[in-house]
Amino acid sequence: MSEDKEINTALKENMDIKAAMSEDKHINTSILSEEILEDLKSNRIDHMTYLPGMEDIHSDIPERVIAAMEAYDYDSYTASDVRAALDKKNRGPEDFAALLSPAARPFLEEMAQLARKEKMEHFGNSINFFTPIYIANYCANYCIYCGFNCHNKIKRAKLNENEIREEMEAIAATGLQEILILTGESKQMSDVHYIGQAIKIAREYFKVIGIEIYPVNSDEYAYLHECGADYVTVFQETYNSDKYESLHLAGNKRIFPYRINAQERALMGGMRGVGFAALLGLDDFRKDAFATGMHGYLLQRKYPRAEIAFSCPRLRPIINNDRINPMDVHETELLQVVLAYRLFMPFASITVSTRECKRVRDNLMNIAASKISAASDTGVGAHSEKVDKKDKGDAQFEIDDDRSVEEVLEDMRALGLQPVMNDYVYCG
Repeated sequence: MSEDKEINTALKENMDIKAAMSEDKHINTSILSEEILEDLKSNRIDHMTYLPGMEDIHSDIPERVIAAMEAYDYDSYTASDVRAALDKKNRGPEDFAALLSPAARPFLEEMAQLARKEKMEHFGNSINFFTPIYIANYCANYCIYCGFNCHNKIKRAKLNENEIREEMEAIAATGLQEILILTGESKQMSDVHYIGQAIKIAREYFKVIGIEIYPVNSDEYAYLHECGADYVTVFQETYNSDKYESLHLAGNKRIFPYRINAQERALMGGMRGVGFAALLGLDDFRKDAFATGMHGYLLQRKYPRAEIAFSCPRLRPIINNDRINPMDVHETELLQVVLAYRLFMPFASITVSTRECKRVRDNLMNIAASKISAASDTGVGAHSEKVDKKDKGDAQFEIDDDRSVEEVLEDMRALGLQPVMNDYVYCG
């Protein structure tokens, strides 16, 4: 082949990639350079095949979750199905499916009343408080909706141990006793030992420690648990593997089966709790919410000791991508998802992200949610003034509720709710 033909072929392949990507509503093709396109073409990997070093636990739960999601025809449910679900005390998957369906929309007021009753039975009027701390934002993945993605031109940062300590001292001074440690998904820049050291530091200041990092193997989760981590949160983003492939274009996160098994590996590693979430708006939100609920439900049945938690995040804008939108997941739809989770798994913890505004979060806390973050920031080094400005990193996404801990405390008390800083006591 002549040099001209090789160039033309390469250009056509890049144009084909760009054209295919432009069909996705979340991609701003104007930020796709030829370098990015060439990287996507040369380093593309099969999203359903484990990479070397990834542990395959041969669980049947993902297959059961996906089968249930694919069979879920939410338009087939009627008002009678919703009525039957609401009349039950203990609800199963079919009831959950009905409560997520369009047929349930006229019943939202009744669902809210029942959800509040269920929440009071299991949690009383308590609301658990925590805050996230981002210790690094380096990432090896190319997820087109995420501000941390490896091709996004943002300020990268990784806190050292002294800076982590300064951040945690600042957070602890607010009275918070639970923390969620987050990193970008780069094992090279934020290896398991680095995260373990951050957890050990956190144990000096906090009584409950969660982690939201890249998925790891069960022995690595066991190590992080030994360091002091209590629970693991993993966002599956979407349970539609075809959509997942189109959104996760490079990096280990592209491997769908490894990610979907992360919570079970965490439980195998000794974690006492695991959190689940789909990023509502990436795909059909009803199917993703149904799959998320089924994932938690099936793991709870297999591991009865496990504490199950759900997050309900919607898409938010990120740096350098103006096409991020939540694809028709409005406040009413978000409310329905939260209510359906509470009625299906009444004992599960439910968190509503700072992606939502104060009004939405406070209303959901008063009805069905049980956990709230305060003084949140998705940037690296955002909590302490002692961390030098040059060592701080850009945020993962925009938040819509920037209240301080004291402000959230005051607002929760005004609603007649009881803020709880810690609900777990270690003995021995």
